[in-house]
Amino acid sequence: MARGINKVILVGNLGNDPDTKYTQSGMAVTRISLATTSVRKDRDGNTQERTEWHRVVFFGKLGEIAGEYLRKGSQVYVEGSIRYDKYTGQDGVEKYSTDIVADEMQMLGGRGEGGGGGSGRGEYRGGGDRPQRAPARQESQPRREAPPAKSNDFADDFADDDIPF
Repeated sequence: MARGINKVILVGNLGNDPDTKYTQSGMAVTRISLATTSVRKDRDGNTQERTEWHRVVFFGKLGEIAGEYLRKGSQVYVEGSIRYDKYTGQDGVEKYSTDIVADEMQMLGGRGEGGGGGSGRGEYRGGGDRPQRAPARQESQPRREAPPAKSNDFADDFADDDIPF
């Protein structure tokens, strides 16, 4: 039986500087507020914008990297999962929160666009406390790779150049 999938992909801009704190064991926990904006036309042809704000949290080495290189206004690509929490506040009232727990991050934009230090690009993958830095990509959108072709007559009829992604 298949398990569920909980995957979130966001591309947006930071609404404030990252907030990094450390646990008693020394693990970094960095929180950001990420804005994503969608644009559409209404019935009258007027452009309508809608901005959604997302709470994103990075842990471990990925949290250290996010805290060091991201700044307010930075454009960033984030992959992770959604987490809903329920807790009781100091006033005794039950409260709810929704966070995106990031396990991958790619800084987008150049130096002048709030993309951080260096070239302004870099991809980081989580995985426990030891994320791996992947080589910077040249395109601004994340690359999608084709799944490996299976060995059958149908797959042999197509060359790699025929795949549209």
